[in-house]
Amino acid sequence: MSDVWFYRRNLPHWRVDGSCYFVTFRLNRAQPDLGFEERTLVQETLLHGAGTTHHLDAYVVMNDHVHALVRPTSRALLEDIVRSWKSFSAFKLQRTVGRVGAVWQREYFDRVVRDDGEWLEKMAYIAHNPIKRWPEGGEYPWVYPQP
Repeated sequence: MSDVWFYRRNLPHWRVDGSCYFVTFRLNRAQPDLGFEERTLVQETLLHGAGTTHHLDAYVVMNDHVHALVRPTSRALLEDIVRSWKSFSAFKLQRTVGRVGAVWQREYFDRVVRDDGEWLEKMAYIAHNPIKRWPEGGEYPWVYPQP
């Protein structure tokens, strides 16, 4: 039987050992949209540590938010992974692009993926998020897997 626990900030956060999570975090409301170079920087941040602290099943870096399907390894906590993504990418965005102030909203959304059907649904949602926003946009390099 796996351990289950819960904590709350503004949003509730459930944790189940060995689970996959659908995670969303957003730009701070005062921040302008992410440019192309910035999306690449955030994408590189998501990939850093993949295979060590987490397994990344899917992700998309949009102009104002990020979605990821992530499985923490047994020695990592989801909240530490997301904190690392947000703090490292914010640091890089502030230093290389000159963003000022809080880059990401403090809170993030996460959901335990309950079964294979939900996992497939979240994979499709992530892969098609850019197409839904920009139907005429063509190939979108900041999404994995490509639709």
